Amino acid sequence: MALVKRVEESGPWAQLYGYSRAVAVGPLVVTSACTADVESRPELLDDAGAQAKEAFRTALDAMVHAGASVADVVRSRLYVTDPAHADAVGRVHGEFFGVVKPTATVVTVARLFHPGQLVAVELEAFRAWRDLRLASIAVGAGFTARERRRGCEIYGSRASP
Repeated sequence: MALVKRVEESGPWAQLYGYSRAVAVGPLVVTSACTADVESRPELLDDAGAQAKEAFRTALDAMVHAGASVADVVRSRLYVTDPAHADAVGRVHGEFFGVVKPTATVVTVARLFHPGQLVAVELEAFRAWRDLRLASIAVGAGFTARERRRGCEIYGSRASP
């Protein structure tokens, strides 16, 4: 299994600017900032909560394609263009992550790329080590023999310590 997996973004900016929607590196999965598509959905223009829902759906879809789930999310960053949007965006965050409870940061920014965008979100997830069966545990990259044995016990590796 490759330790790095990239979830490509289909939009024109991703090709021009050279970025992925999400990248998985070992057990860590991170997304680029995700926003609502206010150009094709003008009904979202003045609704921070609705934009947040679309942004979270986009980010979580990328997470799933990278091999993570909602339950794996450990950090969220919420960017709003006006502090008045924080409550609506926070409530949407609660709808998606109320059980999971990742860390969360709300940051007020002067503006997002498109003038109608009110919200952007970034997510980070940590997938279970046992699901990845990382070679570093099996071969002991930098680990002592005792740590390798303990890692094999904890993470269910079949590799001999």
